[in-house]
Amino acid sequence: MTTEVVAVRAGTSYREMAAMFRKHRVSGFPVVDDDGKVVGVVSETDLLAVQAAAPEPGAHPAPRVWHPHRKQLTVDQATAGDLMTHPAVTVGPDEPARNAARLMHALKLQRLPVVDSGGHLAGIVSRSDVLAVFSRPDEEIRREVTQDVIADGFFTDPARFTVTVQDGIVTLEGAPGSAVLGAGIADQVRHLEGVVDVRDRFTYPDASGS
Repeated sequence: MTTEVVAVRAGTSYREMAAMFRKHRVSGFPVVDDDGKVVGVVSETDLLAVQAAAPEPGAHPAPRVWHPHRKQLTVDQATAGDLMTHPAVTVGPDEPARNAARLMHALKLQRLPVVDSGGHLAGIVSRSDVLAVFSRPDEEIRREVTQDVIADGFFTDPARFTVTVQDGIVTLEGAPGSAVLGAGIADQVRHLEGVVDVRDRFTYPDASGS
């Protein structure tokens, strides 16, 4: 993780944040309270949503940006507290990189604030930080899935399945014959070194028997 983190307060204005994004060349900031506890995350996308609603010179005023459960906002009114996603999705400093990678993949997040046991900001981890840990080649992962897991671990012919690996994400396809076998294979694959996520696309028998 990166320990030197630029954070903002809930009251930080839109224009201040826009300047900070340009200066620090990042795509998001943790939002902290007066005690340094993370209360949310604000991103460039959040700011762009407000800017997109701003009227062009000479044009009729554009409608204000509307967010469910939030007040309507303009560039001059918006603050980090208005725009942030909250509560923030965070991880602890001892969280395994595998878990952080899966969390970012599942929630389509670019970064995760790292907080201590009291919820105080300790750092931030990005996708590039996490993926650096998973430097194992995709083809090597695929070989372990087909040979070590499917063939040697479950005594099943790997030719029955299609296994693809891209950026550490394993997709399993085919007909394992039973839900127990399919779930067992998928579970074992999830624990392999370098695996970020597993997409279980197996075709299972109809439980109704029809």
